[in-house]
Amino acid sequence: MRTAVRLTAGAATDPGLLRESNEDRCWMDVERGVFLVVDGVGGQAAGELAAETAVAAIRETIGAAGPAETRIAGSIVHANNRIYELARADDARRGMACVLTLAIVEEGEIVIGHVGDSRLYLLWNGGIRKLTSDHSPVGEEEDSGALTEAEAMAHPRRNEVFRDVGSLPRSASAPDFIEIRRCSFRDDAAVLLCSDGLTDCLTSVQVREIAERYDGDAARVAAALVEAANAAGGRDNITAVFVAGAGYRARGAPRSGVTRPRFSTTRPGRGARLFTGRAAFLLYGLLLGMIVWAALGFKR
Repeated sequence: MRTAVRLTAGAATDPGLLRESNEDRCWMDVERGVFLVVDGVGGQAAGELAAETAVAAIRETIGAAGPAETRIAGSIVHANNRIYELARADDARRGMACVLTLAIVEEGEIVIGHVGDSRLYLLWNGGIRKLTSDHSPVGEEEDSGALTEAEAMAHPRRNEVFRDVGSLPRSASAPDFIEIRRCSFRDDAAVLLCSDGLTDCLTSVQVREIAERYDGDAARVAAALVEAANAAGGRDNITAVFVAGAGYRARGAPRSGVTRPRFSTTRPGRGARLFTGRAAFLLYGLLLGMIVWAALGFKR
């Protein structure tokens, strides 16, 4: 499994300013075009274990044969049931779970598997678009337009979710569990996978503005996003995975290091060509006049 789109990716994660531990996890396999963000639920050790279990389970199974949708669903179900069994075996871990966003980029498309309120954004042509739905009461109201983005970010129930990975045994055919989407992914686009600790602090416009600083270093963009979320309060663990196609550039950035317009010295503009033509006409007229004057003078 290899991606046909050349990708550059970088990740950053941080506990935030108010949490002692970091229950977020992420994983990237750039060569195969696989990217994952996991946000643990259950508090400290249990949340961390759920997130680590999900990453390990998905790494084990995502390389199986078959369509991307099938591999994504199978991997998430495998992670779900492993977390459930671990929690059931230890009362101290009861209720542990996670939310996650898993993406595969291949053959000019991106396939997304998503459960919970982590997010995936597409950045292209100076715009930003959220490709996942928040599986939460507040997220549904925001997606429907009943709440603005600012209202959703400040809502007291913003961290509640009604879908998770691990609280119940699941199968790939379970209804209302895994949201799977397939979308085009152009060479000049980028995507951001992130936990809600980022989007609780930064608006989509702020995310886009930071992403537009991209200079070829994807890890620097991810780190800048985490830093900005901390500067805005850092209320939760924060994780960002930034993935750019080979043709993605910051808006307005030149496509190469050469800033001189092509043909600038060999193809003058219309005004320059006009001036050159008039100057030549005057010069030729002057020379002709001198020749005629010299001839007449010589005859005298």
